Amino acid sequence: MTNGDFQVAFDQPMQLGECPLWHPAEGAVYWIDIPGQAVHRLHEASKHHRAWELPGEPGCIAIHENGGLVVALRQGLMHLDTNAGTLSPITPAPYDTSKLRFNDGRCDAAGRLWTGTIYEPKDREAASLYCFARGMLRDAEHPVTTSNGVAFNRDQTLLYHANTPAHRIDVYDFDLSSGMTRNKRLFHAFDNDKTAPDYGGRPDGAAVDSEDAYWCAMFEGSRIVRLSTSGEILQSIQVPARCPTMIAFGGEDLRTLYITSGRKGRSEAELAQYPLSGYLLSIRIDVPGLIEYSYKS
Repeated sequence: MTNGDFQVAFDQPMQLGECPLWHPAEGAVYWIDIPGQAVHRLHEASKHHRAWELPGEPGCIAIHENGGLVVALRQGLMHLDTNAGTLSPITPAPYDTSKLRFNDGRCDAAGRLWTGTIYEPKDREAASLYCFARGMLRDAEHPVTTSNGVAFNRDQTLLYHANTPAHRIDVYDFDLSSGMTRNKRLFHAFDNDKTAPDYGGRPDGAAVDSEDAYWCAMFEGSRIVRLSTSGEILQSIQVPARCPTMIAFGGEDLRTLYITSGRKGRSEAELAQYPLSGYLLSIRIDVPGLIEYSYKS
């Protein structure tokens, strides 16, 4: 099934698809369904699909250096053995699980997992970004309401971090050797007038390509934007889903862009206009992405 240049990579919609992750050694793309409480895997060449049910809502996943995945669940970080289909706890959540859960994240080149949280009452910036390294979980003290858009530039000297309800992306200087961030500054602020006819959405999940451009899914904006290192919008790609959530570069040449999106809670009118909402979509692009790093225990 296609929609313009887009293809439906997997023909079953998610409630809220998130965190697509290309696994180069397997030639497969993984992703999660947050309210569906599952991890999904699609082998690109064979189109073979597999899913693992989870005991809670996943926020993000990362490749584990010893095999399988690290899964950031509401109740804490766990290891998913994708061969045996078993889960084992790594560390409990450091927050009140009745109000917060883990959200978007990825690993840096040193093998640390950076995963943020979402504060579900959404009445203040009570969420943050956490760094998990060698079994230790540390609050990086990046106050937000909904943590998203975690990404690093090519040489791992910058860390990008989006606060979705604030419609802004910040950037920090990043020291790979220590894992510390400093010098927070605005990278890009989007128009937050949701009633405007040209409202373009708010920043959700992201990734950086091989030219150091930052790609971001714009939730409720029906688009993906590509920004320069100075925060200028270089490209805007319309997506046949109103709520794209995150992107990943995949395929052997890292030029297949995988896009997750949301369906749950959307109106009938919106779903009639965007029937591909919730599906895993893909599109071929000109600039390849970067290989994702694995978590090192």
